[in-house]
Amino acid sequence: MHRRIFAPGALAAASLLLAVPASAATFAPGAPGIGDPYYPSYGNGGYDVSHYDLRLKYQPKTDELEGTATVLAKTTQDLSSFDLDFLLDVSEVRVNGVKAGFASSGEHELVVTPKTPLPKGTPVTVVVRYSGVPSTKSAYGFTTWHRTPDGAVAADEPESAWWWFPSNDHPSDKATYDVSVAVPDGTQAISNGALTSTSSKLGWTRYTWRQDKPQATYLATLALGRFDITTSTSEGGVPVINAYSKDLGDNDGAARASVERTGELVDWLSGYFGPYPFATAGGYVPNTTTGYALETQTRVYYSPKQFAQGSNTSVVVHELAHQWYGDDVSLKGWKDIWINEGFARYAQWLWSEHEGEGTTRELADYVYASHPADDAFWTVKPGDPGADGQFDLAVYDRGALAIEALRHAVGDDAFFTILKGWPRAHAYGNASVADFQRYAEQISGKPLSSLFDTWLFEPTKPGSPATGASLARSAAQVTQPKSWKKIEATNDVHGH
Repeated sequence: MHRRIFAPGALAAASLLLAVPASAATFAPGAPGIGDPYYPSYGNGGYDVSHYDLRLKYQPKTDELEGTATVLAKTTQDLSSFDLDFLLDVSEVRVNGVKAGFASSGEHELVVTPKTPLPKGTPVTVVVRYSGVPSTKSAYGFTTWHRTPDGAVAADEPESAWWWFPSNDHPSDKATYDVSVAVPDGTQAISNGALTSTSSKLGWTRYTWRQDKPQATYLATLALGRFDITTSTSEGGVPVINAYSKDLGDNDGAARASVERTGELVDWLSGYFGPYPFATAGGYVPNTTTGYALETQTRVYYSPKQFAQGSNTSVVVHELAHQWYGDDVSLKGWKDIWINEGFARYAQWLWSEHEGEGTTRELADYVYASHPADDAFWTVKPGDPGADGQFDLAVYDRGALAIEALRHAVGDDAFFTILKGWPRAHAYGNASVADFQRYAEQISGKPLSSLFDTWLFEPTKPGSPATGASLARSAAQVTQPKSWKKIEATNDVHGH
């Protein structure tokens, strides 16, 4: 008989091992990227965010931003640590009330190590205290924080959150928001949703905004500066909040003549896409030097350059269409960008028809004829254009051609049922191109895989126009629709 002898320390260790749940061995760091092949390091694994509460203070003169972000989430795996996408300087992180370890990693990662590992399914409250000068920060050689003469703007795609709040920065993890910002008296803070309160104390004014519907991180925006703010209510009952920098100069009149039609255009688009999905609508035009516009949820960002040649309601239609196609229903992965841009472009075609400046068929025939078979335009696949081609012209124009082809294939009754039903079927969620194809087949009762392959996935020019015309004519034989110049002026609305 052999007696096993334990030293006291070994006995204590064995007892400790017996006390640790077997599942403890499964605790692991959350992935530093959510798994999107276009942007492998964007977003994070291991948790799902439900709400962001951001309490900020901003000094326009120095571009200094202080903040406390409270992030409510739930773990989706056993976590030993997790990442947030963020660039500013962090002074403290707490997880469920307890101080946590933290460290910067890579270009834009904040790695958080809670004192106690987090089992799968655990509700988590993460508090991050931070400060910094956003305009001094860059990642991958660029910044999405835009300084203005009287403040700054955060608005860009596919990323902008890193410069002002820690997040799980991918459209597949949508959340609600409370954004409260203190600025010196005379400066305003504008964000998404509804303005729920303002208060002043000791030379500072605090503006509090609430977005009560799920919102992708890239659709969160912050504008800081001196604005003229207008409010109204559309005929359909949608509250509209617009804002214009007080130093827009020559572009001021054209910007207002365009953006002040937001309420009218929201009501008009509702006729095609169904009820407006959010509590408020509107836009803002800061004094920036950027050249793009962006469908930031409920509060569209417009560059003054959008109106440098005069008013342009077409760009307003484009960005407002995104409130249904892109904001209400967001893409599952960045390869699904066609659902955003193709339908926003097609809304411009519908507006052209409404204004008597060219029908959707005339526009489709013109686009088709304008690009010969050897044009690189046809090598871009709107259904999966690649990260470098995500905002290529073909995603917009060939993307709209695909929608006109769908209309021709299924007929107007089914087509407009699809347009209106899609935002309702996936309200406040995420969907893919494949999901849309299945939905269109369900509503129309027709197989559509060949059509989708031809217009969205084959790198060649289709043999006939989207309108089904038997003769493919040259550009010289097709009259340019009157609306084309205004539509063409929005070709780079989302260019970096």
